[in-house]
Amino acid sequence: MRKRNVLLVDEDQIRCRAVTTLLEEHGYAVSSLHSGQEAVKRLEVESFDLLLIDQQLPDLSGLELLRQVRSQDDSTNVLLTTPADGSDVIVEALRLGAFECLKRPCDMDELVLTVDRALETDQLKREVELLRSASGKSYGIENIVGNSRALQQVLDIVRKVALSEAGTVLVQGESGTGKELIARAIHHESSRADQPFMAINCSAVPETLLESELMGYEKGAFTDAKTQKKGLFELADGGTVFLDEIGDMSPAMQVKLLRILEERAFRRVGGTRDIKVDVRIVSATNRDLVKAMEDESFRSDLYYRIGVIPIQLPPLRERREDIPELAAHFIHQFNCEFGKRVNGISRMAEKILVEYPWPGNIRELKNVIERAVILECEDQLLVENLPREMVDKTVCGQVGPLNFRLPPEGIDIEDVERELIRQALELAEGNQSKAAKLLNLGIDALRYRMKKFDYM
Repeated sequence: MRKRNVLLVDEDQIRCRAVTTLLEEHGYAVSSLHSGQEAVKRLEVESFDLLLIDQQLPDLSGLELLRQVRSQDDSTNVLLTTPADGSDVIVEALRLGAFECLKRPCDMDELVLTVDRALETDQLKREVELLRSASGKSYGIENIVGNSRALQQVLDIVRKVALSEAGTVLVQGESGTGKELIARAIHHESSRADQPFMAINCSAVPETLLESELMGYEKGAFTDAKTQKKGLFELADGGTVFLDEIGDMSPAMQVKLLRILEERAFRRVGGTRDIKVDVRIVSATNRDLVKAMEDESFRSDLYYRIGVIPIQLPPLRERREDIPELAAHFIHQFNCEFGKRVNGISRMAEKILVEYPWPGNIRELKNVIERAVILECEDQLLVENLPREMVDKTVCGQVGPLNFRLPPEGIDIEDVERELIRQALELAEGNQSKAAKLLNLGIDALRYRMKKFDYM
């Protein structure tokens, strides 16, 4: 691991040597200069993790050097040492962004601790930025897989909504279509990206607990309320709250949510004062809310409040051209997770994936690919590792006896046999033993027919 490098700027050469020796003993790489102009020139060609500047320099003051540093780089940590009577300097230095100011003569132990703390804080900031960057890459629009026209129309709306000041968004779609992924994309593409994204599934939390989860509670509000607890709205202040399956929210809770949307304020359970919050609320449901309004299980005033900007996600069967790309994406993901080396999908397996109706949408596709990657021993994902019921509903189902109807004008039985042999070989991807098994034939009987129909 590289040593953290410190630039020490102090005209007192004896003090410079003492501080340099001390910091080097604690594992730091130290460069020392004795004037402000020397430091300016050095900083033009080299960067440092920390600047330790004394206020009294022969040309520039420490404050003047700090101003120049901040005009070029507002991220480098700076410590300033001042004479004992330098209170005004300390106030101005902190205003300019110095990490801390130490009065001379400095206690050497305190100096080392302050340098350690400044660089630890810098490291934490860098890690937070990396996490935010990784989060943005994971949940940004560019991470949503698919180029179909249906998906691109949705993503165009997502981009516009994210950049707007819209306070409520409603995402609708069948189960498994990726509603939470869209909600996260809206958050991470917006000016709220650096603030919290808080999610809750309204159908998974009992009605009696949902209010306290969303709004929090005061100490003593009920028997088990030993301490005060902040709810999701308060924790997400400045960011986004995602209410999944809002269509399952109870009528009583719908009334309370409506008040929050209208007033942007709420009270904790057991509380007596309103708490103002600035949150974007993204709601999602797989229910038909218009029908739910008709049967009075969902409030119309709440629907019109949350549905200002509706986003309808297409089911996977309506964007079949995205299936090969999605499958490849999940194969890569599970290769990394399970240490496998599946390089692609066989032609027949891809055909089945594309033709299958996917009632569980992308979630079902992901689960199928996970299972297939775990079972696969070849370098390609093959038909034999797809669920049998999926195969039966696509290629196998199309040639089964229940789907075949003899045309009124009749048919040559050899044409039927030829087609069955062709499809069995295609489904078995050329493996004659598997093809024979599919047709309940012996291997010799299959080979006889293959030769008969010029398939050998």
